[in-house]
Amino acid sequence: MTQRTLGRNRWRSAAALAAATGMLTAVGAGAPTAAAATTPRVDLKVLVVDNGDSPVEAITAQLRNTGVPYTTVDLNDPDRPTVDAGFLSDTAGGTPRARFQGVVLPNEAPFGAGSAEQTALEDYERTYGIPQVDAYTWAHPEVGLDYASYTGPLDGRPAAVTAAGRGGWFGYLDGAFTLEDNAPDVSESYGYLGAPREGFTSYVDVSVGDTTGSLVGEYAHDGRRELVVTFAYNQYQQQFRLLARGIVEWLTEGVHLGQLRNYFAVHVDDVFAPDARWDTERNCTPGDLDCVGGDGPGTVPIRMTAADAAYAAQWQTQHGFTLDMVYNAGAGEEWKTENGGGTDALTDRLLADRARYRWINHTYTHPFLGCVQDTSTVPWTCAKNADGSIRWVSRSEISAEIRDNYYWAVNKGLPLDRTELVTGEHSGLRTLPQQPVDNPNLAGALADNGIRWTGSDNSREPEQRAVGLASTVPRHPMNVYYNVGTKAEMADEYNWVYTTRADGGSGICEDSPLSTCITPLDTATGYDDYIVPMEARTALGHALSGDPRPHYVHQSNLAEERILYPVLERVLAGYRALFADNTPLQNARQSAIGTELKNRADWQAAVAAGEVTAYRVGDTVTVTAPSGTEIPLTAPEGTRRQLLLGTTVFGTPYAGARSDWTQPAALQTAVVLKLP
Repeated sequence: MTQRTLGRNRWRSAAALAAATGMLTAVGAGAPTAAAATTPRVDLKVLVVDNGDSPVEAITAQLRNTGVPYTTVDLNDPDRPTVDAGFLSDTAGGTPRARFQGVVLPNEAPFGAGSAEQTALEDYERTYGIPQVDAYTWAHPEVGLDYASYTGPLDGRPAAVTAAGRGGWFGYLDGAFTLEDNAPDVSESYGYLGAPREGFTSYVDVSVGDTTGSLVGEYAHDGRRELVVTFAYNQYQQQFRLLARGIVEWLTEGVHLGQLRNYFAVHVDDVFAPDARWDTERNCTPGDLDCVGGDGPGTVPIRMTAADAAYAAQWQTQHGFTLDMVYNAGAGEEWKTENGGGTDALTDRLLADRARYRWINHTYTHPFLGCVQDTSTVPWTCAKNADGSIRWVSRSEISAEIRDNYYWAVNKGLPLDRTELVTGEHSGLRTLPQQPVDNPNLAGALADNGIRWTGSDNSREPEQRAVGLASTVPRHPMNVYYNVGTKAEMADEYNWVYTTRADGGSGICEDSPLSTCITPLDTATGYDDYIVPMEARTALGHALSGDPRPHYVHQSNLAEERILYPVLERVLAGYRALFADNTPLQNARQSAIGTELKNRADWQAAVAAGEVTAYRVGDTVTVTAPSGTEIPLTAPEGTRRQLLLGTTVFGTPYAGARSDWTQPAALQTAVVLKLP
C-alpha cells in the first residue's frame, strides 16, 4: 500500500470518528454546504507535553527545525495550564475547533492513568481523531506490546523498516540501518523489544540475537492511535535523525506547516591560489604570525595541478555531486608571475571545465578586509589612528577586491551568481577577540557590488544576520585543514591540536572545555582510520538534521594526496545507503541556502508573534500569514492548490510528500489547499 493510500485511509478514519460523535455531517471536495458547516476545524499546531527528558526535547527540536508550530506544557512548571476540554478545544465562528492536530507525550500516560487531565486528553483524541506520540516508553500490554523479551543496550544493533513502515510514513528510508555505536565502552542507546499484540503495527524492528521486537510502531485501540517508541534517544543521534521525519509525518497525518529537506554542499576555498603548508617539525604554518623563521624544508605551498582539476571534474560526474569553487583570480595571477609567467595549466584546465562547477567570488587577492592589522605583536591587534580610533580597510579597497574578481570571471565565462561572496577568512565581519564589530565599510562595499549573500564561519556565528542589505550564510568548517596536502600532514597537525602536552601536543584540548583530548594518532593510518570517519559522521549528521548550511574546505585538500575525497565519498555513500530515491540529498548553491535560512527565520518570527493562522476543515487547508511571508507547507501527493479560478498541483515532491515555500496567489489573502 502506498503512502498516499495510507494517508487517505487515515483521513477517512478520522472523519468516521468525528461523524460517530455527531460533530461531522459532511465532507466534500466542492463548495461548502450548510450540512458541512459542522465539520470540525483542526488547527495546524502540535501540543507537546514536556517532562524535560531528551526524547521529548528531540521531537520538539524536529518540529522546530521543520517549521511546525507547537505549544508546550511543561510538567515541571507549577504554574502550567491545566489540560482539560477547554484547553484542548473550543469553537471558532460557531464551528467546533480542535486546537491541536497532534499530541506529543513523554509516555502513554504522563498525567497518570485515569486522572482528570489524562481522561480529558484521551476524550479529545477520540472526538477529533487526533494522533498521539509516546516519545519513550517500555514494552507492555498497555501500549499494545508483549512484555519485553529483551531489555538493554541497543548500540550497533541492526534495525529494519518493516513493510508497513516502508509503505507508510517511513517510506523515505531505504529499509535498514544500524543504531550508532560511536564509543564501544559507553552505552549510547537503551531500549525494550516486545512482540506486537492485536491492534499494533510495527514500523521499525530491531534484532538482538534471536530476539526481534518493535522499536517504533502504531497502536490503534479504544478509538485512539498512538505511535509507540520503545528506545531512548536524543536529537543528535543518527537513529533519531533517521526516524524523526516519519514521526512528524505520522503525528500530523502528512499535513502540516513547515517543510524539511536534507542538504549537503561543499565550498572549496582559495581556488587558483596556493595555500601555505603545515611544518611538521615546528608545529606551525610558515606565513602565520606565530610561526617564527623562514619557510624551511618541506614547506612548499600547496596548489592544485591540472591533473588534480581533471580529477575533480571526473569525480563530480562519478558521484553526482557539484562542488562550489570559491576562487581568487588575482592570487592565481600572482602565482603565475612568481613562477615565470606564461600559461598556467591549472587555470586552463579549470576554465575548460568551468560549466561543471558552481563558482563563488572569494575576492581577487584574498586580503584581510577588516581592520588594518598590526602584526608587531602575537596575536595581532587592530592598528589605530592618531586619535585612537580603529584603522579600517576602506570601502574602495573592499569594493575593488570584489569587483576585480567578478569581472575576471565574467571575461573568462565563468557561470557564477553575482550576489554571492565569501571574503578571505570571512574578514570584514567581526573577528573576536581583536575585532568585535564588522568593518563599517563592509556593508557599503557589498551594496556597491550587488552582494546579497556573504559567507560567515558557523563555528563563530551560527545564525544568519544582516550586513547592510546583505545577509550572512554561515558555513561549517570541516576538520580537513587548509594547510595540509597529505594524510600524514593532516594527522600530524590533528595530533598537535587534540593531544595533551604530555603526549607532545599543544594542550589546546586540555585548556578548552569544548575540546576532548585523544590518544595520538599514527600519522600513517590515523587519517583514514580516525579522522575520515569522524568528519564524515559530523557532516552526515548536519545533512540528516536538515541543516542547509554549506561546509567549507580548501583547494589544498583536492591537491597532492587529494585527502578530501574519502570524507565526501563516505558522506554520500552513507546517505544513499540510508534513504530511498525519493529523498535525494539537496546540493544547493549559496544564494539558495541563504534564501532558505532567511525564509526559516522569517517564518519562525511570524509564528512566534502569533501572526499565522492555519487550519484544516475536512479536505481543505487554509493558511494566512503577514503579507510577504513565505509559508512552508507539506501535504500528501495529490494535493492541489486553490487559485482564484481552478486549481493547480501543489508543491514539489520530496520524501513521498509534496512541499514548498509559498504565498497567497494574486488577489487572494490566504493559501488554500485541497487534499486528496
